[in-house]
Amino acid sequence: MKTIRLTAAQAVVKYLENQFNEEGERFIAGVWAIFGHGNVAGLGEALYAARDSLPTWRGHNEQTMAHAASAYAKQLRRRRAMAVTTSIGPGATNLVTAAALAHANRLPLLLLPGDVFASRGPDPVLQQIEDFSDGTVSANDTLRPVSRYFDRITRPEQLITALPRAFRTMTDPADCGPVTLALCQDVQAEAHDYPAALFEPRTWHIRRPEPDAGELARALAMLKAAENPLIVAGGGVHYARATDTLRAFAEAHRIPVVETQAGKSALPWDHPLNFGALGVTGTAAANALAERADLVFGVGTRFQDFTTGSWALFRNPGRRILALNVQPYDAAKHGADMLVCDARIGLGALSSGLAGKRWNGPDPALKADWFAAADQVTAAPEAEANALPTDMQVIGAVQRAATPDTVVLCAAGTMPGELHKLWKAPRPGSYHMEYGYSCMGYEIPGAIGVKMAEPEREVICFTGDGTYMMANSELATAVMMGVDFTLIVTDNRGFGCINRLQMATGGAEFNNLLDHTVHEVPSAIDFVKHAEAMGARAVKVRDVAGLEAALAARKGRGVEVIVVETDPYPSTEAGGAWWDVAVPEVSERDEVRKARAAYEAAKKERNDA
Repeated sequence: MKTIRLTAAQAVVKYLENQFNEEGERFIAGVWAIFGHGNVAGLGEALYAARDSLPTWRGHNEQTMAHAASAYAKQLRRRRAMAVTTSIGPGATNLVTAAALAHANRLPLLLLPGDVFASRGPDPVLQQIEDFSDGTVSANDTLRPVSRYFDRITRPEQLITALPRAFRTMTDPADCGPVTLALCQDVQAEAHDYPAALFEPRTWHIRRPEPDAGELARALAMLKAAENPLIVAGGGVHYARATDTLRAFAEAHRIPVVETQAGKSALPWDHPLNFGALGVTGTAAANALAERADLVFGVGTRFQDFTTGSWALFRNPGRRILALNVQPYDAAKHGADMLVCDARIGLGALSSGLAGKRWNGPDPALKADWFAAADQVTAAPEAEANALPTDMQVIGAVQRAATPDTVVLCAAGTMPGELHKLWKAPRPGSYHMEYGYSCMGYEIPGAIGVKMAEPEREVICFTGDGTYMMANSELATAVMMGVDFTLIVTDNRGFGCINRLQMATGGAEFNNLLDHTVHEVPSAIDFVKHAEAMGARAVKVRDVAGLEAALAARKGRGVEVIVVETDPYPSTEAGGAWWDVAVPEVSERDEVRKARAAYEAAKKERNDA
């Protein structure tokens, strides 16, 4: 057997260089790295030698580097991914939040944190976490529950089995998620005679599982028996590249489609069968269809509580749930009848089995009425109509400046709910929302990842002032890397979304908006100066007219930041659905007691439905 003598770190890099997707592209597009003790000597040296074929990028925070990698994979429908390497200790634990995000969103992400010495000779090494009862534990064990596959490499030859397992996980549509290979720092530098075959170029094919005959027959019987079926399009439609198939299926059988946050843009917003966003952040049109549907047909959705209105949305007493999903865990939720298969294959098989059956289709007035209401709240205000723009008006201004090639991106705070309802996504992939984990801090690195994935597209990223303050360092990374995008910073002086939730549950305004928080020195953050200090071009506008002018004046190169102060209180009154947020049973405040009574009534209504 022919062998190649390499260090473990060199073997990892050489393996990454030779793994490809079905389009002939390297599956791992590159490696984000912050070096420290634990990875600089081993993996750092190996990456330097491969720098011309496998690029290495340096960010400013381990968590946000991994967010950029996740956004890249999400935008490319999981066809490519990125790796992230860190030192041991704080560098590794900074990955936990990002790994959880990739885990919740089913995204491929390769994490390569350094680890303690396998030999234990220098124990305790700098930054080592010591478990008093278990000598095998390190800081990287925090990554176990948020990894689809976890392995600690304590011998160089363990890579021979660990690396293929890692790629199997990342390229498996059912198990896809983050992989952690914790690399003991002394092992990274140890050499081994690896079989040359390990480094032969390999193409990883994405499986498209066929439906089980029995499940398919039962699914067809359910569809044929339904009078008011409704398709819930989830992120799996995008990952399976099944948007065209979904469109053809809906058109052939005249079944309306509603969209989750991850599924939004599966159909163009103006398609007559697309009734928009579903659930807590849904349109009045979509939720009206959901309330009377007798068959809820989920395609590639996890049926998250925001999608289902905490399972209070589907009110038809005889309603049944059919779940087409590549992952049985998701397909079996809440007593659903399962159709475990690839979305594209499954929809095609169902369409053939329905043999041209067509339903009457929904009343188009539902859609027309909704967009009339949406257009009203997103329209530019008349002069002096409101002191501060609303988030809806900001969305309207950006919508009017967007093109069919624009990708709009967000993750947390007020904007996800408003964008889900109001944004008119013109084509698949034009709406990028991380709402599986709704992670503050994803937005700026996410914009980097999306632009790296599709450099020909315009990227507009929404972020609130709270999220900007939480994770802004990759703004400098974007500038240094020459990544172009527009960042809209809506400054409502605090956490406006949670402040509204606090008020809705009877709570006093407390510790969310800066104006309601006691500080020695009142907050006066200059976001323009801050962004400019990191190399971005930045401007602050006073109103919607100023925002429209700033959007029109963009050069389309570099990082361009537009700051606009917004009103933290208004939200779109139309649409939406109940969300189960527990209210205290006992309180001295009358507002909380009233909110508890309303909560109990809503829960009773849900249980009686």
